[in-house]
Amino acid sequence: MEDIFARRAGLENKRVLVVEDEALVAMLLEDQLVEAGAAVLGPAHSVGEALRLLEAAAADGGISVAVLDINLGGKHVSPVADKLAALGVPFLFATGYGEGCDRGGHRAAPTLHKPFGSETFIAAVEALSPAVA
Repeated sequence: MEDIFARRAGLENKRVLVVEDEALVAMLLEDQLVEAGAAVLGPAHSVGEALRLLEAAAADGGISVAVLDINLGGKHVSPVADKLAALGVPFLFATGYGEGCDRGGHRAAPTLHKPFGSETFIAAVEALSPAVA
């Protein structure tokens, strides 16, 4: 099978935080990002874990972009989104919720509704990723 990401370099040297509580989904997102050249931070499976990763990464090279599931074990991801926004880190929501879902005050953040294809996912992350490494 042809590597669909081989000709793309938009995520090379980018650090992407993945926050997703479903293990299989988290592994799929991580694999797709790695294939696209990104360095994956996480995945974090809870709000607390995500905030710890965020703090550690902020002190060690920063984060280029983040992918957030909205609901993490029954808790809204908004504390993580708030911290990312305060740090100026672009992020998108990847959620099973439909249109009009609660984005915790971050309505401008792009939202991908599960299920989505890998090319759609990678293109959305690339669109958020700063041009400079």
